[in-house]
Amino acid sequence: MTKHFDGLTVVSDMSLQLAKGEILGLIGPNGAGKTTMFNLLAGSLKPSSGGIFIEGQDISSQAPEQRIAHGVARTFQIPRPFSEMSVLENVLVGAQKQTGERLFSNFLRPGLVRREEKAALEKAHVMLEFVTLSRLAHEPARVLSGGQRKLLELARVLMADPQVILLDEPAAGVNPALLEVIMDRVVALNAEGKSILLIEHNMDMVSRLCSRVIAMALGKLLAEGSPADVSANPAVIEAYLGGGA
Repeated sequence: MTKHFDGLTVVSDMSLQLAKGEILGLIGPNGAGKTTMFNLLAGSLKPSSGGIFIEGQDISSQAPEQRIAHGVARTFQIPRPFSEMSVLENVLVGAQKQTGERLFSNFLRPGLVRREEKAALEKAHVMLEFVTLSRLAHEPARVLSGGQRKLLELARVLMADPQVILLDEPAAGVNPALLEVIMDRVVALNAEGKSILLIEHNMDMVSRLCSRVIAMALGKLLAEGSPADVSANPAVIEAYLGGGA
Protein backbone atom coordinates (compact mmCIF):
# COMPACT_ATOMS: atom_id res chain seq x y z
CA MET A 1 0.00 0.00 0.00
CA THR A 2 0.90 3.63 -0.45
CA LYS A 3 -0.53 6.60 1.46
CA HIS A 4 -0.07 10.26 0.58
CA PHE A 5 -0.98 13.27 2.73
CA ASP A 6 -0.93 16.58 0.82
CA GLY A 7 1.89 15.40 -1.40
CA LEU A 8 3.87 13.79 1.43
CA THR A 9 4.29 10.03 1.10
CA VAL A 10 3.99 8.49 4.57
CA VAL A 11 3.66 4.84 3.51
CA SER A 12 5.40 3.86 0.29
CA ASP A 13 4.72 0.56 -1.50
CA MET A 14 4.54 -1.27 1.82
CA SER A 15 3.40 -4.90 1.89
CA LEU A 16 2.93 -7.46 4.62
CA GLN A 17 1.17 -10.76 5.10
CA LEU A 18 -0.32 -12.01 8.36
CA ALA A 19 -0.79 -15.77 8.41
CA LYS A 20 -3.62 -17.46 10.26
CA GLY A 21 -2.58 -18.12 13.85
CA GLU A 22 0.53 -15.92 13.63
CA ILE A 23 1.78 -13.17 15.95
CA LEU A 24 3.53 -10.68 13.69
CA GLY A 25 5.50 -7.73 15.06
CA LEU A 26 5.68 -4.35 13.30
CA ILE A 27 8.54 -2.20 14.56
CA GLY A 28 10.36 0.96 13.53
CA PRO A 29 11.56 4.30 14.89
CA ASN A 30 9.17 7.18 15.48
CA GLY A 31 8.02 8.57 12.15
CA ALA A 32 8.54 5.28 10.33
CA GLY A 33 4.91 5.13 9.19
CA LYS A 34 3.81 2.31 11.51
CA THR A 35 0.74 4.09 12.85
CA THR A 36 -0.38 5.13 9.38
CA MET A 37 0.06 1.55 8.18
CA PHE A 38 -1.93 0.35 11.19
CA ASN A 39 -4.71 2.85 10.51
CA LEU A 40 -4.87 1.71 6.90
CA LEU A 41 -5.26 -1.90 8.00
CA ALA A 42 -7.85 -0.98 10.63
CA GLY A 43 -9.91 1.15 8.24
CA SER A 44 -9.38 4.56 9.86
CA LEU A 45 -7.62 5.64 6.66
CA LYS A 46 -8.01 4.60 3.05
CA PRO A 47 -4.91 3.80 0.96
CA SER A 48 -3.92 6.11 -1.89
CA SER A 49 -3.08 2.95 -3.80
CA GLY A 50 -2.91 -0.75 -3.06
CA GLY A 51 -5.35 -2.97 -1.23
CA ILE A 52 -6.13 -4.91 1.91
CA PHE A 53 -7.37 -8.47 1.63
CA ILE A 54 -8.60 -10.94 4.21
CA GLU A 55 -8.91 -14.50 2.95
CA GLY A 56 -8.88 -13.16 -0.59
CA GLN A 57 -11.65 -10.59 -0.10
CA ASP A 58 -10.82 -6.94 -0.73
CA ILE A 59 -11.83 -4.86 2.31
CA SER A 60 -9.85 -1.74 1.37
CA SER A 61 -12.89 0.53 1.12
CA GLN A 62 -14.66 -0.76 4.22
CA ALA A 63 -14.99 1.29 7.40
CA PRO A 64 -13.71 -0.10 10.73
CA GLU A 65 -17.19 -1.17 11.84
CA GLN A 66 -17.59 -3.12 8.60
CA ARG A 67 -14.23 -4.81 9.06
CA ILE A 68 -15.37 -6.18 12.39
CA ALA A 69 -17.89 -8.25 10.45
CA HIS A 70 -14.90 -9.79 8.66
CA GLY A 71 -13.24 -10.56 11.98
CA VAL A 72 -10.79 -7.64 12.07
CA ALA A 73 -10.62 -5.51 15.23
CA ARG A 74 -8.09 -3.15 16.80
CA THR A 75 -6.98 -1.63 20.06
CA PHE A 76 -5.48 1.84 20.52
CA GLN A 77 -2.16 2.99 21.96
CA ILE A 78 -4.06 5.30 24.33
CA PRO A 79 -7.34 3.68 25.43
CA ARG A 80 -10.23 6.05 26.06
CA PRO A 81 -12.96 4.16 27.88
CA PHE A 82 -16.29 5.74 28.77
CA SER A 83 -15.00 6.97 32.10
CA GLU A 84 -18.29 7.27 34.00
CA MET A 85 -19.68 3.96 32.77
CA SER A 86 -18.79 0.83 34.69
CA VAL A 87 -16.05 -1.50 33.52
CA LEU A 88 -18.74 -4.06 32.67
CA GLU A 89 -20.77 -1.54 30.67
CA ASN A 90 -17.64 -0.60 28.72
CA VAL A 91 -17.17 -4.23 27.71
CA LEU A 92 -20.84 -4.56 26.72
CA VAL A 93 -20.36 -1.72 24.23
CA GLY A 94 -18.36 -4.18 22.12
CA ALA A 95 -21.27 -6.56 21.55
CA GLN A 96 -22.17 -6.71 17.86
CA LYS A 97 -25.45 -6.99 15.92
CA GLN A 98 -27.76 -6.62 18.89
CA THR A 99 -31.44 -6.63 17.91
CA GLY A 100 -32.15 -4.05 20.62
CA GLU A 101 -30.01 -1.49 18.80
CA ARG A 102 -33.03 -0.91 16.53
CA LEU A 103 -35.73 1.07 18.32
CA PHE A 104 -38.83 -0.74 17.11
CA SER A 105 -37.32 -4.19 17.70
CA ASN A 106 -37.55 -3.48 21.44
CA PHE A 107 -41.34 -3.38 21.06
CA LEU A 108 -41.79 -5.95 18.32
CA ARG A 109 -39.32 -8.59 19.51
CA PRO A 110 -38.78 -8.00 23.25
CA GLY A 111 -38.12 -11.68 24.00
CA LEU A 112 -35.26 -11.85 21.50
CA VAL A 113 -33.83 -8.58 22.78
CA ARG A 114 -33.82 -9.89 26.36
CA ARG A 115 -32.19 -13.17 25.34
CA GLU A 116 -29.46 -11.38 23.42
CA GLU A 117 -28.82 -8.95 26.27
CA LYS A 118 -28.56 -11.84 28.73
CA ALA A 119 -26.11 -13.66 26.45
CA ALA A 120 -24.05 -10.49 26.00
CA LEU A 121 -23.93 -9.93 29.76
CA GLU A 122 -22.75 -13.48 30.37
CA LYS A 123 -20.10 -13.13 27.69
CA ALA A 124 -18.92 -9.78 29.09
CA HIS A 125 -18.36 -11.40 32.48
CA VAL A 126 -16.35 -14.18 30.81
CA MET A 127 -14.22 -11.58 28.99
CA LEU A 128 -13.59 -9.67 32.23
CA GLU A 129 -12.53 -12.89 33.90
CA PHE A 130 -10.19 -13.56 30.99
CA VAL A 131 -8.46 -10.18 31.38
CA THR A 132 -8.40 -10.42 35.21
CA LEU A 133 -10.73 -7.44 35.78
CA SER A 134 -13.76 -9.25 37.22
CA ARG A 135 -13.37 -7.69 40.67
CA LEU A 136 -13.67 -4.24 39.10
CA ALA A 137 -16.72 -5.02 36.96
CA HIS A 138 -19.02 -2.51 38.67
CA GLU A 139 -16.42 0.21 39.25
CA PRO A 140 -16.37 3.26 36.97
CA ALA A 141 -13.76 2.89 34.24
CA ARG A 142 -12.05 6.10 35.37
CA VAL A 143 -10.50 4.26 38.34
CA LEU A 144 -8.48 1.94 36.12
CA SER A 145 -4.74 2.29 35.66
CA GLY A 146 -3.21 2.59 32.21
CA GLY A 147 -2.48 -1.12 32.04
CA GLN A 148 -5.95 -2.04 33.24
CA ARG A 149 -7.47 0.21 30.57
CA LYS A 150 -5.55 -1.73 27.94
CA LEU A 151 -6.93 -4.97 29.35
CA LEU A 152 -10.42 -3.46 29.35
CA GLU A 153 -10.05 -2.47 25.71
CA LEU A 154 -8.92 -5.99 24.85
CA ALA A 155 -12.00 -7.41 26.60
CA ARG A 156 -14.25 -5.04 24.65
CA VAL A 157 -12.62 -6.03 21.36
CA LEU A 158 -13.09 -9.72 22.17
CA MET A 159 -16.86 -9.20 22.45
CA ALA A 160 -16.84 -9.03 18.63
CA ASP A 161 -15.14 -12.45 18.26
CA PRO A 162 -12.36 -11.14 16.00
CA GLN A 163 -10.05 -13.55 14.23
CA VAL A 164 -7.50 -10.82 13.48
CA ILE A 165 -6.52 -8.47 16.32
CA LEU A 166 -4.44 -5.36 15.67
CA LEU A 167 -2.68 -4.38 18.89
CA ASP A 168 -1.31 -0.84 19.00
CA GLU A 169 1.58 -0.60 21.50
CA PRO A 170 0.02 -2.66 24.31
CA ALA A 171 3.15 -2.20 26.47
CA ALA A 172 3.16 1.62 26.37
CA GLY A 173 2.72 3.09 29.87
CA VAL A 174 2.11 -0.31 31.49
CA ASN A 175 3.83 -1.45 34.68
CA PRO A 176 5.85 -4.71 34.48
CA ALA A 177 3.35 -6.82 36.43
CA LEU A 178 0.41 -5.90 34.19
CA LEU A 179 2.59 -6.20 31.11
CA GLU A 180 3.12 -9.86 31.98
CA VAL A 181 -0.66 -10.28 32.24
CA ILE A 182 -1.15 -8.65 28.82
CA MET A 183 1.49 -10.87 27.22
CA ASP A 184 -0.04 -13.95 28.81
CA ARG A 185 -3.46 -13.04 27.44
CA VAL A 186 -2.01 -12.45 23.96
CA VAL A 187 -0.40 -15.88 24.04
CA ALA A 188 -3.70 -17.43 25.17
CA LEU A 189 -5.61 -15.74 22.34
CA ASN A 190 -3.04 -16.89 19.82
CA ALA A 191 -3.36 -20.44 21.16
CA GLU A 192 -7.06 -20.22 20.26
CA GLY A 193 -6.06 -19.56 16.65
CA LYS A 194 -6.38 -15.78 16.57
CA SER A 195 -3.96 -13.90 14.32
CA ILE A 196 -2.30 -10.87 15.89
CA LEU A 197 -0.44 -7.92 14.42
CA LEU A 198 1.51 -6.09 17.10
CA ILE A 199 3.00 -2.60 16.88
CA GLU A 200 5.46 -2.25 19.72
CA HIS A 201 8.67 -0.47 20.78
CA ASN A 202 9.32 -2.90 23.64
CA MET A 203 11.71 -5.30 21.91
CA ASP A 204 11.68 -7.73 24.81
CA MET A 205 7.92 -8.12 24.37
CA VAL A 206 8.31 -8.44 20.60
CA SER A 207 11.00 -11.10 20.88
CA ARG A 208 8.97 -13.09 23.41
CA LEU A 209 5.70 -12.99 21.49
CA CYS A 210 6.47 -12.79 17.79
CA SER A 211 7.71 -15.52 15.49
CA ARG A 212 8.32 -12.96 12.75
CA VAL A 213 9.04 -9.22 12.73
CA ILE A 214 8.75 -6.54 10.05
CA ALA A 215 10.75 -3.33 10.45
CA MET A 216 9.70 -0.08 8.77
CA ALA A 217 11.63 3.14 8.19
CA LEU A 218 10.60 6.22 6.22
CA GLY A 219 7.37 4.50 5.24
CA LYS A 220 9.07 1.51 3.61
CA LEU A 221 9.95 -2.07 4.42
CA LEU A 222 13.40 -2.11 6.00
CA ALA A 223 13.84 -5.72 7.15
CA GLU A 224 11.85 -8.88 7.80
CA GLY A 225 12.68 -12.07 9.68
CA SER A 226 12.93 -13.52 13.17
CA PRO A 227 13.15 -11.07 16.10
CA ALA A 228 16.82 -11.92 16.61
CA ASP A 229 17.72 -11.44 12.95
CA VAL A 230 15.82 -8.16 12.59
CA SER A 231 17.17 -6.65 15.82
CA ALA A 232 20.72 -7.49 14.70
CA ASN A 233 20.22 -6.11 11.20
CA PRO A 234 22.65 -3.18 10.63
CA ALA A 235 20.02 -1.21 8.71
CA VAL A 236 17.55 -1.55 11.60
CA ILE A 237 20.19 -0.55 14.14
CA GLU A 238 21.07 2.51 12.09
CA ALA A 239 17.41 3.49 11.67
CA TYR A 240 16.88 3.36 15.44
CA LEU A 241 20.22 4.68 16.69
CA GLY A 242 21.91 6.46 13.80
CA GLY A 243 25.04 5.67 11.84
CA GLY A 244 27.30 6.14 14.88
CA ALA A 245 25.91 2.95 16.40
